[in-house]
Amino acid sequence: MSQPVAVVTDSTAYLQPAEVEQLGIIVIPLQVIVGDRTLDDGTQIDVAGLAAALKDWSPVSTSRPAPQRFAEIYEEAAARGAREVVSIHLSGALSGTVDSARLAAQDAPIPVDVVDSRSLAMGLGFPVLAAAKAAQQGLSRPEVAAMAKRCAEAAHSFFYVDTLEHLRRGGRIGAAATFLGSALAIKPLLHITGGTIAPLEKVRTSTRALARLEDLAIRAAGPHPVDIAVHHLAAPTRAQTLADHLTTRIPTITTIRILEVGPAVAVHTGPGMLAVTVAPTPN
Repeated sequence: MSQPVAVVTDSTAYLQPAEVEQLGIIVIPLQVIVGDRTLDDGTQIDVAGLAAALKDWSPVSTSRPAPQRFAEIYEEAAARGAREVVSIHLSGALSGTVDSARLAAQDAPIPVDVVDSRSLAMGLGFPVLAAAKAAQQGLSRPEVAAMAKRCAEAAHSFFYVDTLEHLRRGGRIGAAATFLGSALAIKPLLHITGGTIAPLEKVRTSTRALARLEDLAIRAAGPHPVDIAVHHLAAPTRAQTLADHLTTRIPTITTIRILEVGPAVAVHTGPGMLAVTVAPTPN
């Protein structure tokens, strides 16, 4: 039998399989569309498969899970003994996933709170972990949802991309389009604010971008205990370097993890992407 409050999220949270199993988190995959095939993010297609598709010039895009998939998950949670659900997803400004969840929640057999994290990757993952731990401790559905919202609001995400072209093609850059007219030598730093991707700074080189990500993460961490995630796409050496530097420079780190993003995010960022998310460690 499951715990009274089930926690649901989507595949862009990038949680470790052991965490998902230990905390009983239910993960719904986004869809990656390659040509005329619709594949589940992370299970039916991985980053290597995406790279192969791009190399073959196959058209690639992403899609939200259908409301029916959420409905099935909510029904399964109820069948396993859950009395309530908290469903936490990537920003509604970046994907229709949270809208699918809300549609399904209307007819779910048990009460469902849908939380828009207004972020993605571990900006979503850290709130999901906090909520799942709260649920495991026996907190109520409103308390679990409130924990997720507090953690999401307190998290900071900054990232660097080698080119904005992938974000432009996917319609994910919003105000960051101001960078598109810049000289090729300019490297953009972006952040997630208000649920959207927005420009933060322009730097001259990828080396400088790495240094600025360090500085931004240190400022966001402040003097309190924090959890940190370093994300990358096909840039493991740079990600490890950034993680090593942060570990040295931030004495209050509780946990730090290095994660490569999956296909649903990789489609929109392109190789070379480097990101850091800083979230206060829940009490």
